[in-house]
Amino acid sequence: MIPPRQIRLDTLVTTKRELALDTLLADDSTFYGDLFPHAVQWHGELYLEDGLHRALRAALQQRTVIHVRVLDLDALMPADPGRPH
Repeated sequence: MIPPRQIRLDTLVTTKRELALDTLLADDSTFYGDLFPHAVQWHGELYLEDGLHRALRAALQQRTVIHVRVLDLDALMPADPGRPH
């Protein structure tokens, strides 16, 4: 399992277009799921794969960082000398 680490909210790129208000306001929204949002690091960007509602709740509580499980694909993929950094 990937351990969570602190990530600044302003560094996350969201991937969802819609927000479910009932999920945002639910007290038990993580009851059956992971407590921590999931992100993927790809080409230096952090994409929020799961946890938009958790990230938004944190922002509404004036928090600037959240704990996120990050799958770092940049570290897993071999370096490509032709790819711009």
